[in-house]
This record gives sequence, C-alpha cells and structure tokens, in this order.
Amino acid sequence: MHTTTLDAVIPETCVSAAVAAPSIHNTQPWRFCLDAEAATFQVRAAPERGLRHTDPGWSPVGRLLPAPEDPGLLAVVRLVGSAARRPMRHRADLYEAIWRRHSSRLPFSGRPLPPSLRNELGEAARMEGARLWFPDPVETAGLLRLTAEAERRNRVDTDRAAESNLWVHRDLEPHSDVGLPRAVLGPQDAREHLPLRDFTAQRHTERLVARPFEAAPVVAVLITEHDRRADWLRAGQALQHVWLLATAHGLRVSLLHQALEWPDLRRSLSPTPGRTGPVQMLIRLGYGPEGPASPRRAPIVVLDEVLPSR
Repeated sequence: MHTTTLDAVIPETCVSAAVAAPSIHNTQPWRFCLDAEAATFQVRAAPERGLRHTDPGWSPVGRLLPAPEDPGLLAVVRLVGSAARRPMRHRADLYEAIWRRHSSRLPFSGRPLPPSLRNELGEAARMEGARLWFPDPVETAGLLRLTAEAERRNRVDTDRAAESNLWVHRDLEPHSDVGLPRAVLGPQDAREHLPLRDFTAQRHTERLVARPFEAAPVVAVLITEHDRRADWLRAGQALQHVWLLATAHGLRVSLLHQALEWPDLRRSLSPTPGRTGPVQMLIRLGYGPEGPASPRRAPIVVLDEVLPSR
C-alpha cells in the first residue's frame, strides 16, 4: 500500500496544538516522535519534567498503552487522512479553542451555568470514556473542605513546597517557556472559602493579593471507572475535551487538584467512596475574566527526530 509522506507543516501544526494541553505547574512533561512515512505520532512521557512529590504517579497495573515493553510510550496517534471523509466526533470550533484555552485563577461571577451546558460538558467527558459529576452546594462545600485540607498540608510539607516554588519564576527570567510566571498566579480568595493553589508556597498578601471570589463556586468532578494507566490517559483526554468545549462557550476554568495529591483525601472525593470510580480532577467553571496564559514550548523543542524508515 502506498503511504504518503507528511508535509513538514502538518507535524508542526499538530504538535503546536498538542503542547497547548494543560499540565500541572505547566511542566509540559511530554515529547513527540514522528514517523512521517507511516503518518504516525508517538506521545512519550518526559519523566525528567515530572513532579516527584506533587504528581508522582503509580506503578502501572494491567495492560500498558500501547506497548507493555515500553512504559514511556503513552500513545500512538495515526494520521489517517482528511477529517472531511469521516463523521465529525467533536464540535468543529474546538480546534480554534485550543489557542484560547488556559487557566484563569481570577474571581468568577455568580452567573449560573445553564443545565443544557452542564449536560453538554458531561457528554464531552462521556465521549472520552469518563464521567463528569456536578455536585450540589452541600457536596461542593465538602469537596472544598478537602481541598483546603490538602492545601494546608502542601504548605507545611517542605519537599512539596520547594518543588512547587521551583516552577514559579519571574516573568523576565530566561528559559521561561515552562513553569508558571508570577503574572498567571492570580490572587487568593479574601473570604478563604475557595482554596486556590498557592504555587509560591508562601501565602503572604504582599506576594499574592486577596480578593473576594464567587460565593458559590461551580465545581465539576471528573471520574473514571477504574484507576489504571489507561484511565489516566482517558481522564486527560476528557479534561481537554471538557475544557475546550467550556472555552468555546465562553467559560473560564481553573483546576483544584490539591486533594488528589493525598491518597486519603482523594478517596474521600468520590461521590460514594468505595462504590463509585476514582476522581481524577476537580474543575472550577464560571464566567469571568480571561486572565493571562502560561507559556508553551515550541514544537521543535518537543518533537524528536523522524523515526527510521521501515
């Protein structure tokens, strides 16, 4: 079968979109490898960019994806021709939303999310093999209490505090295409109701100013059926799909991931601990200011050499 070699512009465009994906502390812990003749991308983990304390991961259980003998290979993406030849699985405007999607750690308004939009976001998660749960106000308050406890633990844990602070830098520092510029950190909640992540690990008002945030935050909970390696990948796909759809609808998003870093607190995040699937992320949604965006590395930095011809 004849295989068409990819035009040089296509890989760079694909990788530009891929590196715009969210990552904790904007560490961007991935690399890509291209086999142009087979029109195939490999998505690989970059463990040297991982967070040993904050996001250590677990030993794989069950079948690895896609190759058990190569645990660093997270996924293979094969380009199989024009999307126009196949039915669209996602909204056509989600690609454009990639370039606008980023966290906003600023206060949101109290404007409610329409039920139809909640359902659409839930369907986006379901399409990727995950589930999106919108807790009621009492359940949300419980999740925020767990998040606040995790934030307290993070601040007093010396190793985690040092690791977190390592990825925060001054906006004018060199090599600042990764990590979190101080401009994107945003203020803390003056009411101390919404426990936002203090990435500086030093909560001082002269460094992170306090402002009142929304009194009734909207928090969606991303859940997978199991907690295997494949489920982590599905959770990442679902998060990206939900986030892009929210962006297309004019919503702002930030992540409350503190409680997921502590196994005992993470178990308590589930709607019915022991009977529902593991929680993979808490997603704060609302209408509000866009806020500044974190930088991304250039495609040439994360794209490895073309694989040898087969």
